[in-house]
Amino acid sequence: MLQKHLQRTPALAGADTTTIRNEILSYFHTTFDCYESLFETLASDEAFFRKPISLRHPLIFYYGHTATFFINKLTLAGLIEQRINPRFESMFAIGVDEMSWDDLSTNHYDWPTVGEVRDYRQAIRSIVSQIICETPLILPIDWQSPWWIILMGIEHERIHLETSSVLIRQQALEYVRPHPEWQACKKSGAAPQNQLISVVSGSVSLGKHASDSTYGWDNEYGQHTADVPAFQAGRYLVSNQEFFDFVTANGYNTESYWEDEGRGWRAHAHAQHPSFWLKKGNDWQLRLMTEEVPMPWDWPVTVNYHEAKAFCHWKTQTTGHPYRLPTEDEWYRLYDVANLSEVPHNTIAEANIHLDHYASSCPVNEFPQGDFYDVVGNAWQWTETPIYPYEGFEVHPYYDDFTAPTFDGKHNLIKGGSWASCGNEALKSARYAFRRHFFQHAGFRYVVSDTPVNQNTSHYETNKLLSEYAEFHYGESYFNVPNFPKALSDIAIRAMGVKPARTALDLGCASGRATFELARHFERATGIDFSARFIGQGVQLAEQGALRYTMVDEGELVLYKERTLKELGLDAFKHKVEFSQGDACNLKPHFTGYDLILAANLIDRLYSPKKLLNTVHERLNLGGLLLIASPYTWLEEHTPRDEWIGGFKRNGENFGTLDGLKEIFSEHFRLIEGPIKVPFVIRETSRKFQHSLSEVTIWEKVS
Repeated sequence: MLQKHLQRTPALAGADTTTIRNEILSYFHTTFDCYESLFETLASDEAFFRKPISLRHPLIFYYGHTATFFINKLTLAGLIEQRINPRFESMFAIGVDEMSWDDLSTNHYDWPTVGEVRDYRQAIRSIVSQIICETPLILPIDWQSPWWIILMGIEHERIHLETSSVLIRQQALEYVRPHPEWQACKKSGAAPQNQLISVVSGSVSLGKHASDSTYGWDNEYGQHTADVPAFQAGRYLVSNQEFFDFVTANGYNTESYWEDEGRGWRAHAHAQHPSFWLKKGNDWQLRLMTEEVPMPWDWPVTVNYHEAKAFCHWKTQTTGHPYRLPTEDEWYRLYDVANLSEVPHNTIAEANIHLDHYASSCPVNEFPQGDFYDVVGNAWQWTETPIYPYEGFEVHPYYDDFTAPTFDGKHNLIKGGSWASCGNEALKSARYAFRRHFFQHAGFRYVVSDTPVNQNTSHYETNKLLSEYAEFHYGESYFNVPNFPKALSDIAIRAMGVKPARTALDLGCASGRATFELARHFERATGIDFSARFIGQGVQLAEQGALRYTMVDEGELVLYKERTLKELGLDAFKHKVEFSQGDACNLKPHFTGYDLILAANLIDRLYSPKKLLNTVHERLNLGGLLLIASPYTWLEEHTPRDEWIGGFKRNGENFGTLDGLKEIFSEHFRLIEGPIKVPFVIRETSRKFQHSLSEVTIWEKVS
């Protein structure tokens, strides 16, 4: 048993700057030393250059990566002015996340020697130590503090302490050796019979607050609350013995147990049993980090998501009960009912976590936690939940690709930590997610529940046009120009006065901001657009209250944005809106009986604006208002020349769009206001904007 009590993640608030500075310096050195000792388990220099698996870099990359991370981030933060080794700081910068199993890399790298990287790491140790000793410290340390970047580098290395130990476990046995600081558990016995324990319904409230006194990664911040219905959960993590029943039931070859993505991985890997299991004659052995041992049947099985999911399908089909993996919310419910608290700072954890006990898993019945075992520690636990941002999520500007690229529905959350989880990883708030075929020190606990799994949206819109419109409708105002959809809605609502305000139609609604704004005044507001992708943004906001998208900064660089109805003051009106796909030139008959129709920047983009304008009176109630806004940018690529409402010579004289509108509307409308010039700005990049004027006219239906 290790019992070495590796230093915990430090508090970042208080009054004594000397104490906190010294604690951070110690935290840096203990982390750096621990990472160095991990790579001492490699038996030769050759071991650094032989890939443990084809989808990852050789271990020399990970040995250098955490050191270059410090320099790259400290340079961004302005804490150092000059790079130490530009070649290393480029070579070791990116390429950490495992590729898709069917996306093999053939890139060639001219790796430096182990000695060169070791010397580089020692140079980084000196530089970071000096920065910690000399940088002015103002408490508390928060996102804006340069000290946050120092903690970011340390916690980043703690992550790789664990992920690199997984790669070493995957390295060929001839390339690794035992190490006194990395000793595996020696305990094993008969596996306990798993039992289902009932968990009563309850609520969870998740998300770090900005004032929290410990370091956190961006995905941990924000707010998320949920009511969790009652469910049952396994008392223990699934043991090697329990999983063996699935293997012997031909589980790896029964198609119905596997989902499509899992079938693809299984075929690629030719998997017939867990990857760390080894069949030696009639006996089974288990590969640990530096050795192979007789199978400890009472330890948690190490599998990826696909294997865990297939096991649950097998249990469902053979028992008739709905087995599945827990959601993130359900895991937090387990944490609460087990009455757990954070890993103590000054005593050994009562869990196999933080390297306090072993450099391996241990029996699943060694660490009781309430009615359960190993809610925290021993092995990470796969969940059903792809990682998603909490409400209020923001990207840290110095590490914008830590989480946001994983909001793709392909990275599932793991919870609880393993024996190797240290620092931030061991906190209750930790949120880490990996591709579903990924191997971490991860197993699983099953639950039995009829409650459908609610997958929170995590998609960031990346299409350039859709992202530009998302920002145009819901984002910042630029050059002191008010938000255009809101400005038009305000004009329309003012013009309505005391007229009936039952229904409004936002025709050509695009991303839907004006639809929500009109719902402030009208009993019901409908948004219609030809593009299903545009109205999808409005639908997402109405259903989920949040919209996430990327914006071009410059070149290939992007910024990650989140907008919510709540922050715009529109959340209370979302139940009054609806969105439909439709052709403004050929609306379905039931779209009628409106008190207001708003057509914003629409008519000069229609293939037949005359079809709309000649019949729009049929959609309005008597006395209802029609607001037309347009910059009148007539182009034949959008509208055939003979369909233009104006913008040409007639009988030798200028004939403008307003002239054409007056002519078309003369029978059924009277112009009651306008023309009014309303500016709008569309952001393309951080330094390129379109600044235009739209002409607004308001028409009242008189017959």
